Amino acid sequence: MKSNFILETKRLYLREMDQGDFQALCRILQDDEVMYAYEGAFDEREVQEWLDRQIARYKAWGFGLWAVILKETDEMIGQCGLTMQPWKEREVLEIGYLFSRSYWHNGYALEAAGACKRYGFEVLGADEICSIIRDTNTPSRNVAVKNGMTVRDHWVKHYRSVDMPHDRYVIERGEWEREVHKAVREADGRKRRTI
Repeated sequence: MKSNFILETKRLYLREMDQGDFQALCRILQDDEVMYAYEGAFDEREVQEWLDRQIARYKAWGFGLWAVILKETDEMIGQCGLTMQPWKEREVLEIGYLFSRSYWHNGYALEAAGACKRYGFEVLGADEICSIIRDTNTPSRNVAVKNGMTVRDHWVKHYRSVDMPHDRYVIERGEWEREVHKAVREADGRKRRTI
């Protein structure tokens, strides 16, 4: 078991990926169903480029897409993290997530994305965080909404010779702080009722 964990949730660890994760990453990025928002599965060269890009991001920024490890099995089940992404005329801090199909519909994406949102505000000091999602990717859109984000704007990205409309889901620091204060008040209320 690797021990360089960056984040921990109830069921998951998030850590930097390295070359030893190549095969696990292939299982995710070479699955046509997982990669439908990218117009299909990656070949081995594209998977290696993806992994190399994450490693370069760790070195440049101290963050990127991280391996998501299921505590119960110590298996890499997906990736989730923060990256700087081009959006119109600027770069924005984005939470991205991709999970192995066999782990869909278990709440892992939301659990990992929520931890990344907290990291972005608490550790990176972000003023806003977004998720950039293709307009046809309903499951990822649902995760963004459950993660407290709302659609702020739209843009057409060009990838693999295809025009792909995307929405940018955003949460600003003030909105996140209100979420945190509300959760604390609700937890305090539950404690008082049980005393």
